[in-house]
Amino acid sequence: MKKIQTPISDDVVNDLKVGDKISLSGLMYCGRDAVLPKLANSIENDDTEEYPFDFKGMAIMHTAFSVAGIAPTTSNKAEIESSIPTLSRAGVKFHIGKGSLSDETKESLNKYNSVFIVTPPVAALLTNNVISKKCVAYEEEGMEAFFELEVKDIPGIVAIAHGESL
Repeated sequence: MKKIQTPISDDVVNDLKVGDKISLSGLMYCGRDAVLPKLANSIENDDTEEYPFDFKGMAIMHTAFSVAGIAPTTSNKAEIESSIPTLSRAGVKFHIGKGSLSDETKESLNKYNSVFIVTPPVAALLTNNVISKKCVAYEEEGMEAFFELEVKDIPGIVAIAHGESL
């Protein structure tokens, strides 16, 4: 298992291959249908100075944060998958979710040296690995707001990297 700490560097991504098991610690962000398109739109409009975070080296899990905890949602929903190329271009290195992605999205991950990680959708297990949380953007979206989590040992498997996929 490869232990990875955020922020994630290009060297770390370059060392990953499809099928690698990872354990992620540090700051991880949560977003899904309601906020990922908003973030992508802000990047496209060069309007990101309001955010109290940097996209470079970021890991985003496709999930909401509720009292039930965190568990990945399906990443190939149009609202989520369409945000991946823009977020990758802005510096996001890990997109964590579940499901398959289109060939176009796989190409954009490769182009921007980002990877797609799948993790088990078991909220109780993953929530035990969350040390702290705070809302950092789009609070009006409730549990689908953009959250910053401090995490320890979130498990995952590299599903798409460097133009290859499981």
